[in-house]
Amino acid sequence: MLTPPGDRREVAPVSDRGEVAPVSDRGEATPDGNRGQAPVPAGSARDGAVVPGAALIELVAIMDRLRRECPWDARQTHESLAPFLLEETYEALEALERRDLAMLREELGDVLLQVLFHARVAAERTDGTAFTIDDVAEGIVGKLVRRHPHVFADVAVSGADEVKANWDAIKARERAEAQGGGPVSALAGVPMSQPALSLAAQLQRRAQRAGVPAALADLPVGDLPAAGLPAAGLPAAGLPVAGVPVAGVPVGDLVGAESVSAIGGELFALVARARAAGLDPELELRHAARVYRERVHEWERASADAGVESEAAEARAEGETEAADAEAEGESEAADAEAEGESEAAEAEAAEGETEDAAASTGGEDRGRRAD
Repeated sequence: MLTPPGDRREVAPVSDRGEVAPVSDRGEATPDGNRGQAPVPAGSARDGAVVPGAALIELVAIMDRLRRECPWDARQTHESLAPFLLEETYEALEALERRDLAMLREELGDVLLQVLFHARVAAERTDGTAFTIDDVAEGIVGKLVRRHPHVFADVAVSGADEVKANWDAIKARERAEAQGGGPVSALAGVPMSQPALSLAAQLQRRAQRAGVPAALADLPVGDLPAAGLPAAGLPAAGLPVAGVPVAGVPVGDLVGAESVSAIGGELFALVARARAAGLDPELELRHAARVYRERVHEWERASADAGVESEAAEARAEGETEAADAEAEGESEAADAEAEGESEAAEAEAAEGETEDAAASTGGEDRGRRAD
């Protein structure tokens, strides 16, 4: 199992050959007495000393076992793992933005797992391109040592700016050597698959360090296809004009006939403005997006509260309307009943009067006949 947080166990260091006592495939006791657990590094030159990074060796052993014994882990490839590498990286960035250090610790572990996983997959290749996690670590160790001659050699520096300049110079020399000593573009190695704002910023940054004329960042603007937007997003004075030399080379020869949309030109120019202000455009836009998200959430909460109050008001109004309707209906029924009663009384009175008249008339006729 992984070392619990805060548990700095004492282990023996790795041997000169970097060997690690193997974990039994079925969890039997290993020579060091562990049963079903990740191994303790072999070697005992400094037994009892706390070795920084010991848990990494443990993690390597666990990853190896998962690759062999877990069906899901066993079937993964570089391609299937690629989305997870991107996802975990963004989650680590999210933790940074939220300043959640506990979350950052967890997400960095997930990123580390992806590094180990890809190295474990690569170790299985048989086409001569295989590499292991040790190869990965040795590569970065060598790079750090080479590019910090002020730490690992006798180079003197005046400050951080000179450290950065040395780094860039060494990096350029290494690229040239990797390409057989020929010329290497200042933009070599820039990953075009990264988010657009980050990509634009990195291209501009690399170009600036290489002494590329700033005017090349003023991109030629054309009509935006099928969108109907005008091409007036950038001032005409800031656009490159064919035939006007930049550093002795006509801009038209540099950029060819390809132009960008007005929006694309504005965005690229905004990246340059952000860099000039010492800001990272990607992080600034991400912050703006987060603020917008919170504003939307606040609006949704306010709308929900207003909706509850509105429903209550509608219910009250509906209840009052029903009560008024019932009262009006009751009054109407009472009036109808009263009218009906008066009508019936009038009819009864009229009928009674007719009966009395008829009786009186009959009695008079009878008296007349008796008198005759």
